[in-house]
Amino acid sequence: MHDLKFQCSNEFLIFIISIILVVQGLRDPYKTLGVKSSASVQEIKQAYKRLVRQWHPDKNEEPGTESRFIEINKAYELLMDPERKQLFDRQGTIEDIPNFRRRPDYSQIHRFEFDPFDSFFNHGEFKFTFDEGSIYHKYTITSRAYENHIIPASTIRPYLIFFYDQLCAPCIHTEPIWQKIASELEPIGVGLAAIHMQNEPALAKKLGVNSLPYLIGVIDGRHIHYKNDLLSFRKIIEFTRKLFPYKTVVNVKDNSLEKFLNGWSDNKVRALFFSQVEPPRLRYLLLAYQYNTHASFGFIKLGSPGIDETCRHYGVNKQMDSLLVFNENVTSPVATLSMGELAPQTMRDVLEANKFLLLPRLSSQHLFDQLCPPEAAKSRKQLCVILITQNTQTHDPYRAVMRDFIQYSTYPREKVRFMFIFKEKQEEFVNALSTGEGAPEKPDLHVVILWRQEFDKVRYQWLEAKWSIKPDAMNNTKKKLEENLQQLIQTTEGLPYHAKVASLSDEQARGLFSRIVNRLIIMGDVLRDNISRQEVLPAISVVLSVAFIIIVGYVMSYLVQLEEQNIQEKYRREGKQPPGVCGKSRKQRNLDLLRTIEKKTCNKLYTNHVKQCAASYTREEHKLNIHELRGETYNGLVRLLKPGFRTIVLLVDKESKSKLLPKFYKIVYPYRKNKSLMFAFLMVEKNLDWYRRILLQTLGESRELNINPKNCIGTVLSLNGHRKYFCVYHAKHAEPRKGHSSFKQSKKVDGISGDFMGFEESYSESESSDIEAGGFLKREDDDVESYNILFQEHLLDRLSNWLDRLFEGTTQRYYIQYWPENMK
Repeated sequence: MHDLKFQCSNEFLIFIISIILVVQGLRDPYKTLGVKSSASVQEIKQAYKRLVRQWHPDKNEEPGTESRFIEINKAYELLMDPERKQLFDRQGTIEDIPNFRRRPDYSQIHRFEFDPFDSFFNHGEFKFTFDEGSIYHKYTITSRAYENHIIPASTIRPYLIFFYDQLCAPCIHTEPIWQKIASELEPIGVGLAAIHMQNEPALAKKLGVNSLPYLIGVIDGRHIHYKNDLLSFRKIIEFTRKLFPYKTVVNVKDNSLEKFLNGWSDNKVRALFFSQVEPPRLRYLLLAYQYNTHASFGFIKLGSPGIDETCRHYGVNKQMDSLLVFNENVTSPVATLSMGELAPQTMRDVLEANKFLLLPRLSSQHLFDQLCPPEAAKSRKQLCVILITQNTQTHDPYRAVMRDFIQYSTYPREKVRFMFIFKEKQEEFVNALSTGEGAPEKPDLHVVILWRQEFDKVRYQWLEAKWSIKPDAMNNTKKKLEENLQQLIQTTEGLPYHAKVASLSDEQARGLFSRIVNRLIIMGDVLRDNISRQEVLPAISVVLSVAFIIIVGYVMSYLVQLEEQNIQEKYRREGKQPPGVCGKSRKQRNLDLLRTIEKKTCNKLYTNHVKQCAASYTREEHKLNIHELRGETYNGLVRLLKPGFRTIVLLVDKESKSKLLPKFYKIVYPYRKNKSLMFAFLMVEKNLDWYRRILLQTLGESRELNINPKNCIGTVLSLNGHRKYFCVYHAKHAEPRKGHSSFKQSKKVDGISGDFMGFEESYSESESSDIEAGGFLKREDDDVESYNILFQEHLLDRLSNWLDRLFEGTTQRYYIQYWPENMK
């Protein structure tokens, strides 16, 4: 029975320690996932997926993998919860128990059904209610769903968010409108959501919702307010169309068609809508916005002059709406879809199957992941054929030959993908392959075959000969490429060499100027949505007034300068010397020269004086003061400390003060600029009773303590006066680290070791013993015991390391009930 209890207690202790280690690992979830504090939800998800693949216990057998995996999941859960993430960003708090958090309760939201006499028989309460069959209840989301789902998904489709409340009578009247919106817009791809304002007040305040009912649109992560006073179906359709960016679908005329189709150098396919209805229908805008990273969309109105030849050339039926998709071959589309009414899902299927060019350029990591996804199994490996080129017109013929080869090849897309890369724009990626085994001396115009096993690990094989445009050499190169591909597809044979590649840079990322312009446009949209006309007119008036003053000042300055030039020109024509120009005598010029030299000398002396004053001020500003902790300074240094402030106190006596204080000064000198730290020393013989009282409070029981003052010399205390705790550094009794075997052995009463606190129960030196004679410091290292003599000049040798741990928050804290008042 005793063994069973001991085993259970050990298991429980291990369980508690595991929890403590996990919680400690979550001190900074951003560092755990390796992302910045400003990372978006998409970046957090990508980092989480990458780490999960690396640290999953089934794939990684290293020690500590399971705890690391748990730590990653905990960090991901915290950062994906907007409330916990905000709490951590603001306060650094991670202690959160989801089961006990307040969640919005939508079970009491009922449909609007009331009796006029219900207020007389229901305790005088009157409510509009929505039941579970209400259209609002069906689309209701929480703030967490808004942050984690709506915002990321708004990059591929717009969302309409409707705010309502139980006590909102107008919300009842708009329910049929919202019902129609759901039935008409949701099938074509518009996202819909509803938010109960009473249950999500923080989100409503963040989005600027100040009345009900209220409608906002969310697109590309930003929200746009519906400003029309009338909430109708037609007005909401117009509002939805205005959400899309400028030129989501461009109008194409007969004279601009060739330029539009030949613009595929931006690495996007071309899609053309043909329709008799203008402007383009909302479903076309939705499709164009969803695939804006893969395709450019144009619109041609059927019946407009000059398009008959275009319709006849591409076989477009003028009585139907049509969608044509083009790649590099602009003479004929790769896909054609014609219907009386183009179905959204059918259009998406066509675009999904043809969203890449014949020979796309590897211009970003996201595109590389889509074209060549990682696959560890040999039987399901996907081969990526990459042509290394440069961004020059002389390499265009080589890429054209590769396109001809692809057009007539019969390799399945799920097995083989062809692409090219600009060497000068993706140098790290190309160098990782060209510096490995089997690589040519110069990778330009060579072909490499890749198989991505993991995110950053590939196996590869280079073709021996360059990709050529000469007929004989071209045929040999094509034949060699076909043989290698056939062998790799038909067998489970792997590629011979392996390498670790870097992530591709995004070539289509906006530059600094583009980002500034985009920010200004977004800022203008925000101001337009959130500022009324009454608020904008005074601001415009002030801006115009300042601009008018600046312009008038510039004009006046220009006129004065022009007048001076006319006067000087007039004097020159008359043969006179213009006033103020070289009209001084030799004596006067010498006097001016002397004055100039004198002025420069004075300026130099003044500058040196200012520098000396600034240097002395800097030295005075960062001067380190070490005060004596005694009755007069006790309140200022300890008891009345502000929150977040600490006092570092060194315990000395008369004999050791002259030796330890200079070394203490040198160790703490780097922290002199920290305004939250104060430094002091305590004469331990004079205030031994005060020291004994704070130690007694940490022991949790009343007993006699015989403290030898000599054993306390060199002890350093970190006192937090506001939160009433202290940390201890003692050279002879090193503080045990959590998780170390000595930590358990050192615990005696309430987790506090008497030896570590600066006194020993089993052994105490005599009052007359001299620390200079040496004391014994016991250390444990791999169960081998050794005793070293510790002299007074070495008492503070490990103080720097202890201070680092103190500011990291890993030192033991000893909490007390009050600060003793017997300071002398």
